[in-house]
Amino acid sequence: MSPKIQARTILEQRKMRQSQIIDAALSIALKDGASSITVAAVAKKAGIARSSVYEYFSSSADLVADLVMEELSIYQERLMTAVKDVQDPYRYIELWIAEALEYVIDGRHLLVKSLNSAAIPEFRRGEIAQGHRNLMASIAAPLEQMGLEDIRGAMSYLQNTIDVAATRIESGHESALEIRNAQKYSLAGLRALAQDARREEGRQI
Repeated sequence: MSPKIQARTILEQRKMRQSQIIDAALSIALKDGASSITVAAVAKKAGIARSSVYEYFSSSADLVADLVMEELSIYQERLMTAVKDVQDPYRYIELWIAEALEYVIDGRHLLVKSLNSAAIPEFRRGEIAQGHRNLMASIAAPLEQMGLEDIRGAMSYLQNTIDVAATRIESGHESALEIRNAQKYSLAGLRALAQDARREEGRQI
């Protein structure tokens, strides 16, 4: 049993060290932006040798990629928590939009913007692109439930509406009003699209 315990302890230690490195990089990114993340800066912040960082990440860019994936995971978890157990598709979208914009209000999106502007290793780009797609995929089911035919198109309209509302919030417009307007605009459009889909289906019967 002893070797297994030792192996588990070593694995836990490696996970703790990796989390320590990521936390240090995150702290730097939040304070000074992703461009300030270097292996030397992270090692100093974490209180470890530079060689220790290279045991887990091939470069500072590789580390930034991990931060992007970590933040995307946090964002998606927030969205999923906001819509947990919601059955009505329109209510689902309404809450999803509200949480997406709360993320903007909290300032977390600034971290994602900063990280996305940094150089990402080519071998990590596909992984990050999939992470972004997973965020939008979380609204596919309610859109299908509405009976929409062009799910991807509806996703694009929703994303663009959220982007506009986010920009207005960043520029100083009242956040609560922008959330309500984004919800009203999106839900009215989705209902109109769903109605058209039902009419088209009726004509084909």
